[in-house]
Amino acid sequence: QVRLAESEGGLVQPGGSLSLSCAVLGSFVTINTMGWYRQAPGKPRELVAVINSDDTTSYGDSEKGRFTISRDSARNRNTVTLQMNSLKAEDTAVYYCYALVTLAIIPRGPFDYWGQGTQVTVSS
Repeated sequence: QVRLAESEGGLVQPGGSLSLSCAVLGSFVTINTMGWYRQAPGKPRELVAVINSDDTTSYGDSEKGRFTISRDSARNRNTVTLQMNSLKAEDTAVYYCYALVTLAIIPRGPFDYWGQGTQVTVSS
């Protein structure tokens, strides 16, 4: 069984910074992709940033240059951190950790997994 463990979000002032971490726990063979999506009230869920098994990354258009996704270390490839800088009010949303995982048991997938979500509020 696979589950995602997210760090807590929080309240931050405009222009401030916040980091979110996510760990993939359980029995699996490969984490194909993992990262973060977000959903603001009344809007669809959107890509924030993901990192693939080959360490290539993808970012949503509004996050480029402000957000950085990285792995905790070469040894701990199951945990990623999203560093968010120069935060704006429009970054306010529930942030969801996401992982596409190939399991160790049949059916192997890969399967999508989501965290429970954590609130990030950017406000003065």
